[in-house]
Amino acid sequence: MSHVWAEQLMNDHQTTEKVFEAVQLALEAPAGPPPGLLQDALLYFEGYVDSCHNIKEEHHLFPLVEQRGVPRQGGPLAVMLGEHDESRVVLPKLSALIHRYARGDREVLGDLRAAFFQYSTLLKDHFWKENDILYPLARRVMTEADGDVVMAGILATEASVGPDTRAKFYALAERIIHAGGVEDLSFGVERDVMAAILNTLPLELSFVDKDDRVRYFSHENGDKIFPRTRGAIGMAVQNCHPEKSVHIVNQILEDFKAGRRVVAEFWIEMGPRFAHIRYFAVKNPAGEYLGALETVQDVAPIRALTGQRRILSEA
Repeated sequence: MSHVWAEQLMNDHQTTEKVFEAVQLALEAPAGPPPGLLQDALLYFEGYVDSCHNIKEEHHLFPLVEQRGVPRQGGPLAVMLGEHDESRVVLPKLSALIHRYARGDREVLGDLRAAFFQYSTLLKDHFWKENDILYPLARRVMTEADGDVVMAGILATEASVGPDTRAKFYALAERIIHAGGVEDLSFGVERDVMAAILNTLPLELSFVDKDDRVRYFSHENGDKIFPRTRGAIGMAVQNCHPEKSVHIVNQILEDFKAGRRVVAEFWIEMGPRFAHIRYFAVKNPAGEYLGALETVQDVAPIRALTGQRRILSEA
């Protein structure tokens, strides 16, 4: 469990950044944001980000990192604590403006947008510093037992706020994200760009929907370990496999749907190729099964790697 604490805190960051995006989109709407969305966001910022997430770090992670030799003054800990304090100056200003807006004062919309930009920009930059600088530093100086202590402190902090604190605030965040119309990051690029990205990955992708029908495969026009044609789209996945292996495919899909398994993998020697085949259960944020993703990769070149390469070689 040594690094679970970092995963949990970074999940908080990721969820909060999606809330930021939802609020930003709402603030940009010509008609102005729905007051209820802003009030929900404020509840999330005050009740979870400041009163729970920051406390997890201040009461449990930061003191232990300091005990392991990282100074509280003049280093990453000082920066993080300073930014926590700065956010507590900005948040009450944002809160006051949201309350005025909710009471019908639309004249504050400009100031509200500015205050939200200040708060969200501060925290997004703060999250980046924690994810990329502080947490890796903490992992280097902490022992596995230290990680367990921090995780226990995280759970204790959440329990002190109330029962099922994380689940309740994450559910609130999902409502805000949904109301704000935030989509997955992949939709930040056009469809042809996303297709090009998937076709650039050094592995073959296939997606089977919840009804076991093939809906997508990558590298249509490239050399493939397991060739697919357009005729496979819409076909039952069982018809895309040799009869002798259909029972395995069915077992994997049944396990995915029942929640007994989230991944299955195989590897096959194919002459000079070494095919690594993996199946992943695909679920939405609510945990509902959407289908299965198959990845196929020739890992023979990876298996042949030795030593180290730290400089750029000629192509």
